[in-house]
Amino acid sequence: MAAELTKAALRRAALARRRALPAEEIARRSAQLCAGFFRHFSVAEWRWLHVFLPLASQNEPDTWAIIRRVWAEQRALQLAAPVVQPDGISLRHYELTPATPLVLNRWGIPEPVAALGAEVLPAQLDAVLVPLLACDQRGHRVGYGGGFYDRFLAQCRPGTQFIGLSILEGEPVAEIADVLPTDVPLHACLTPGGVWNFQALGIR
Repeated sequence: MAAELTKAALRRAALARRRALPAEEIARRSAQLCAGFFRHFSVAEWRWLHVFLPLASQNEPDTWAIIRRVWAEQRALQLAAPVVQPDGISLRHYELTPATPLVLNRWGIPEPVAALGAEVLPAQLDAVLVPLLACDQRGHRVGYGGGFYDRFLAQCRPGTQFIGLSILEGEPVAEIADVLPTDVPLHACLTPGGVWNFQALGIR
């Protein structure tokens, strides 16, 4: 397997590409992701959607467009967002509403104030928007390397949809070289240019 397809190399390349994007391009691509999300997925059939809140300093997709549209148009759909726990390796999840107070964690990521919100268990979720830097054609993803989402996704019930959200354009790479047994693959990956449905390819 070519060395350039390791997680570390893919992570470095993706971070460099994201850093090069100007703010107006992030906004344009985030709007495309929002439109694509509601076009390609059966949002109205879900009861609980888990969303990550964007780390703007890393040029992550601006998920607030999706969040505000859910609040405006999908009144039956409830949102949950993650909170990193004091152990530094695990997540808990809390309801996200227009009234939810937010604080910045140690990395500068907005989080619901846990003490003031209702906890949402992974087994309740119908779909999870998953942050990523790259993915391959089998749905395996490259994140920041902390393993937070792999541990979280493993706790979700069968049938929960795992949807990667990437601000970068282009196709998934052929195969990530160093996938681990604990890595949880995605069902789909949404990019500004369209959606890759790994389930439709018979991968899951």
